[in-house]
Amino acid sequence: MDLADGILAGDRLALARTLSLVENGTDEGKSILSILYPHTGKAHLVGVTGASGTGKSSLVNQLARYYRNPAPDWQPRRVAIVAVDPTSPFTGGAILGDRIRMRDLAGDSGVFIRSMATRGSLGGIASATSAVAQVLDAAGYDLILIETVGAGQSEVDIARLAHTTIVVEAPGFGDDIQAIKAGILEIADVLVVNKADLPGVENTERALRGSLNLAHPLPHRFMHHGMIEIVPEQTAASAVNEPLWVPPILRTVALDGTGIPKLVEAISNHRLHLETTGGWEQRERWRLQTELDLLLQTTLMDEFRLSLPEGAYEHALQDMFERRMSPFQAIEKLIDRSRGRA
Repeated sequence: MDLADGILAGDRLALARTLSLVENGTDEGKSILSILYPHTGKAHLVGVTGASGTGKSSLVNQLARYYRNPAPDWQPRRVAIVAVDPTSPFTGGAILGDRIRMRDLAGDSGVFIRSMATRGSLGGIASATSAVAQVLDAAGYDLILIETVGAGQSEVDIARLAHTTIVVEAPGFGDDIQAIKAGILEIADVLVVNKADLPGVENTERALRGSLNLAHPLPHRFMHHGMIEIVPEQTAASAVNEPLWVPPILRTVALDGTGIPKLVEAISNHRLHLETTGGWEQRERWRLQTELDLLLQTTLMDEFRLSLPEGAYEHALQDMFERRMSPFQAIEKLIDRSRGRA
């Protein structure tokens, strides 16, 4: 049995090996992913982002436990967790400590935890996260929880990948409206004030509500996964009449599970909203377009570098470094060299 067949048959060892191949960008991994791709598109991708120290890992742990031991009126979900940890700029390694925090999920065959290193990616998620999520999707996991490194000015890439984005805040982190300054409030589908047993939770929640009022969409415009898009005049009326999703603000205490049932309910309500309004298809198409553009950019860049004469790129870079040539002039020169004109 090859790895692709093993994954479809539920072989966890085949899944782990394939994830390593895909994460490392090997040709074998790409080949297996191509075989598995027709079996994707069923899982609900839920991103969890927020500043370091807000309790994202503990929250993900409690979510997974709840989905595995739900209320009597619905079946347990198969849950995959992709926990992205920062890579050390000195050693190139990563702590991958989420497995330590989620050790109480060990032994559950319905849970699969994959830790990844960012490897220099600035968007809060590793560049291979999308491919890893596709493999887990094909493996039959109903819910894929993707925990990012942390939230900051550039770490909003999770919105390009997830169907539902949870932004986690916590009281006592200095600035009650850090979410606005970090530029992540607009990507939130669900806002969570974790560690709600700490002093200052009312101030944090009040600041978030005020921020939501400021971020409310204007007529003829709507927020699409963190981006303002102008609605064409002929469709503006239908867009305005379509019910908008207002992110709920929930309080949780991840250490003891307080508020987790309401959070699960909000995630389910958001999926239902996407399915009934056509937002699911829109986000899926936009997610795939983003992935295609990134892959195309990487592939074309690699091919362009190969088309250059040996040493041409390094010479252009040295000319820029010595201020003999501007970046635009360097690009023009490299293009000419790749086409054999210089």
